[in-house]
Amino acid sequence: MMRLVVVSGLSGSGKSVALNTLEDLGWFCVDNIPAGLLQDLVAHTLQDEAPIYQRVAVGLDARNRPGDLDSIPSMIADFRRSGIRCEEIYLHASDQTLLRRFAETRRRHPLAADGASLAEAIAAERALLHSLADAGDLVVDTSAISIHSLRELIRRRVDERRTARLAILFQSFAYKTGIPGDADFVFDARTLPNPYWDLALRPLTGRDPLVQKFLEASPAVSVLLEDIARFLEARIPEFERNNRAYLTVAVGCTGGQHRSVYLVEQLAARFTGRDSQVLARHTGLP
Repeated sequence: MMRLVVVSGLSGSGKSVALNTLEDLGWFCVDNIPAGLLQDLVAHTLQDEAPIYQRVAVGLDARNRPGDLDSIPSMIADFRRSGIRCEEIYLHASDQTLLRRFAETRRRHPLAADGASLAEAIAAERALLHSLADAGDLVVDTSAISIHSLRELIRRRVDERRTARLAILFQSFAYKTGIPGDADFVFDARTLPNPYWDLALRPLTGRDPLVQKFLEASPAVSVLLEDIARFLEARIPEFERNNRAYLTVAVGCTGGQHRSVYLVEQLAARFTGRDSQVLARHTGLP
């Protein structure tokens, strides 16, 4: 069965990195294709049946007619009905991050024409791509992600998703650095006892046995863990019924080092082995 990944998103958010990563992993990649030609490209690859076309990634950006971009979600739905495993990856970042990246690279924004400022071009691009952002199967906020981390995320979540199973990412984070912009569900662990205040535990993480023992001694920790697990067990079938390819669950604490890491590790272990592909990621750890 052919697999098609549509990669779109804001300029400067990492689309080229994502496509280059897939190309390095053996995907047939086409960047900046006119949206109106996507159906023709898919038809060609289906007719050819060459092994190189079994995994195809296509990059789309805002340099298209708005009507063509708005038609992409329904086109993807048609591909799926025809038996193609198709998903859309959408990358974005905060305005501040995009402004900094363009300043560092001195690149010209593709929509910065007719005297428009960079900030105005970014805002216009967000508006043009809103339908793709809303329909994204995997939405990735790259504001706090390095190029290396983005490549690894694409490899693990996209390339290694070899079946049509729902891919679940459990991700810990630190509230002091902000809530991830790509999470489907966010849970707050800041009300739990904090190992940080024990000087012996402070340099450790939620992966260490001493921290785990500390947290497991608190009934509040097990209650929150069970509450999150029950919630997700009820929601996962809804994602599957709606043909969602990815689910991202974020758990946060103050520093993203102890409580959230412990809960993410426990949740990943609990849901591994079911009908879903499960990954754990810790944004607050080196």
